[in-house]
Amino acid sequence: MKKLLLLFTICLFSLHYVYAQDEQAFKEAEESVSDKSATLNFGADIMSRYIWRGIDFGNSPAIQPSLFLSWRGLNVGAWGSYSFAPHRAQINDSVSVNMGNYCEMDMYVSYTYKWFTLMVFDYFIPNSIDPNYTGNEHYQYFNYHNKTTGHTFEVSLAFAGPKAFPIKFYAGTLVYGDDKAKDSLGAYNNTSKNNYSTYLELSYPVTFHTIDVNFFVGGTPFGGSWYGPKAGFTNVGITAKKAIPITKSYSLPVQASLITNPAASKVFLVFGISF
Repeated sequence: MKKLLLLFTICLFSLHYVYAQDEQAFKEAEESVSDKSATLNFGADIMSRYIWRGIDFGNSPAIQPSLFLSWRGLNVGAWGSYSFAPHRAQINDSVSVNMGNYCEMDMYVSYTYKWFTLMVFDYFIPNSIDPNYTGNEHYQYFNYHNKTTGHTFEVSLAFAGPKAFPIKFYAGTLVYGDDKAKDSLGAYNNTSKNNYSTYLELSYPVTFHTIDVNFFVGGTPFGGSWYGPKAGFTNVGITAKKAIPITKSYSLPVQASLITNPAASKVFLVFGISF
């Protein structure tokens, strides 16, 4: 029984760890609307933990680089996350598994028109023990076969209201790849059928003096391999951002987030620096 539990957990982690930071892509999409000519930009965030939609990936500080091209509302980019240290998955009180250094590589394209942004993400994670390992089709980047690919594609629509009504809403559904439904035993990712895991989020941004604050609540309307076996709230909290003056012409953006995952009974306090 322990061996079966151990095998199941390893499979769950290897298939379940396929996520990205869509907030950065959404921000770039909003800013690109005013660009009259093509703009190439890049940057990086250093985060004390990589928490995405209420889920912890890597149990370690991480650097998250990005590179993107923007033109008249169209945005094409690449985003990654690379943990500074290895981590272990706790199976039970006496058994844990070495999961290596979590890493992720995503591509995305978005288009913004007025208050709406349509986005398509391609999420991919290399083998965390050996990023050069391609012996399994799941870790071959150019394998896009639906049954064996390590890629997962998400289609999402975001709404950002005007200043008079600054509500933001995000809805994303996984439509292809590494997000499979339950088998006859109730285990996810063991069938050829897509599960269509879906995430919904409502947020409200406000400004207190020089600090930008964002209140958010997000979750899934049904169970799946990505967010948990049941419908529920997975990402509820607050993020505060400000710029610390370094020189007369440069300020360093910093942020702090208090994040809770009610569905999993988890809480996180995260700090980040942007360059």
